[in-house]
Amino acid sequence: MIACVDVDYRDDSAIAACVLFRDWADAVSTAEHVRRIDRVEPYQPGQFYKREMPCLLAVLAEVAEPLETVVVDGYVWLADEGTPGLGAHLFEELGAAVPVIGVAKTRFASARAARPVLRGDSQRPLFVTAAGMDIEEAAQHVRAMHGEFRIPTLLKRVDHLCRNG
Repeated sequence: MIACVDVDYRDDSAIAACVLFRDWADAVSTAEHVRRIDRVEPYQPGQFYKREMPCLLAVLAEVAEPLETVVVDGYVWLADEGTPGLGAHLFEELGAAVPVIGVAKTRFASARAARPVLRGDSQRPLFVTAAGMDIEEAAQHVRAMHGEFRIPTLLKRVDHLCRNG
């Protein structure tokens, strides 16, 4: 099972969402989970993962099926593969057993490990990083995701779920 996860923050709470699917080209999810997190850590510059990680782990804990890959909104690596971002921290939390792909909408200047991926007719790339999987394979998976626009259909879906959850 492939999981796309995202978190939306409210004052001192958050909504975490997870969309599950079987194949990279799937247009619809096989299952969806939404979890309200009543208390979240305050944002700390350079330590964003400390705020987001408990939310992601809480929604992933609701998934009964074994995970093949997890896709996060953001970066796995912030510079080279020695500077962990949210995705690298999640990869470690998952025991380095489940590959994590990061899909970011904006370029992080120091993220040298990121691969730009153009989708649809967009001239603005997504920036893909990965842990536990070859970066070129990860980029190909993101290219193969359903949707004719820049943002894949199921990434839009998980964003919608956590924003409107």
